[in-house]
Amino acid sequence: MKINTSYVIVGLIIAFTLIFELVAHADPWDQSSTVTFSDPVQIPGQVLPAGTYLFKLANGDSDRNIVQIFDADRTVLYATLQTIATERQEPTEDTAVTFAEQGAGKPEVLLKWFYPGRETGNEFLYSKEKEKELAQDRQQTIVANQHTVPDSDTTGAGN
Repeated sequence: MKINTSYVIVGLIIAFTLIFELVAHADPWDQSSTVTFSDPVQIPGQVLPAGTYLFKLANGDSDRNIVQIFDADRTVLYATLQTIATERQEPTEDTAVTFAEQGAGKPEVLLKWFYPGRETGNEFLYSKEKEKELAQDRQQTIVANQHTVPDSDTTGAGN
């Protein structure tokens, strides 16, 4: 049986294209985003020092509400956090995060994380007591590589 070389070459090109397409779409699936904080930031259960972090959805097809926070090179896992879906009016081209400002001497609290181009993001869960405190704090959304977008002064963490 003689195999035509052109069929083999075409088959390899198709296989390579399919593999390349899968790899090219890997980041949007887990929504990996690099975020740099110039000051310490509070997340549920701990305070992250100023630095660069990688935020991504945990691997899992059934539950897309678990966010992992790593150091920039993915060697240290700082937290695996349960979140709930949250909406925004307009997506941005860059990663956006929403903070609650606690006042002088206290780190800002990370409330929400939005992957670029998505209207639905992840809202971090805090204790009921902490949520009541945060509801009184001024909130602001910061878009990577852009200016601050102020939210209302009394927006609750659940909004």
